[in-house]
Amino acid sequence: MIEELLPESVVAVEAHRDDPLWETPLHPEEAVLVARAVAKRRREFAAVRGCARRAMEKLGIPARPVVSGERGAPQWPAGIVGSMTHCDGYCAAALVRATDLASLGIDAEPHGPLPEGVGPSVFLPAETARLERLAGQRPAVHWDRILFSAKESVYKAWFPLTREWLDFSEADITLNPAPDGAPHGTLHAELLVPGPRVGDRRLQVFDGRWTVRDHLVATTVVVPRS
Repeated sequence: MIEELLPESVVAVEAHRDDPLWETPLHPEEAVLVARAVAKRRREFAAVRGCARRAMEKLGIPARPVVSGERGAPQWPAGIVGSMTHCDGYCAAALVRATDLASLGIDAEPHGPLPEGVGPSVFLPAETARLERLAGQRPAVHWDRILFSAKESVYKAWFPLTREWLDFSEADITLNPAPDGAPHGTLHAELLVPGPRVGDRRLQVFDGRWTVRDHLVATTVVVPRS
């Protein structure tokens, strides 16, 4: 699911609850990070790192522990950029060489409505208005959950480039459904604060894709190198 939303240069590995990766053993430096977590959290933490190590192997680099750095961001091997996500029963990791992309972000969520009260605290008025129009056109799709996931993917792509916090209100995201009515499409994020510099460019927009499948929402954002 995630792989179909990303360029060919990106290696993506995903695992559902019955996949052997869900029983991935943790390295000692990873285990200490979740020593006090509940069992469910530890299994998700381990499974997504199993996906990441499998992706490293597919890229032709030695698999290694994935520890968390500033603001919990995963620390990748030199020359690699990537992103991870996990939700109930699903996890995925996507890695790419830094020579191919400047950054990327992925996110997965259950395809259901957001908990009451979440939307007003994270969506801009313009975003809310667009969600209402989309819901009127395709009521079977939980657009609020897709938009929430898109904001997560935008942040995951933003942070490695800036090392700064990006508030939900600092990116205005438009969801564009596929014209054939299928549950997938693109997303366009306009940054409302000064964007990151990539080479000699300052980026004020991030673009990506989204899909709904098997009771899950997935979103991705990629930042080109040039």
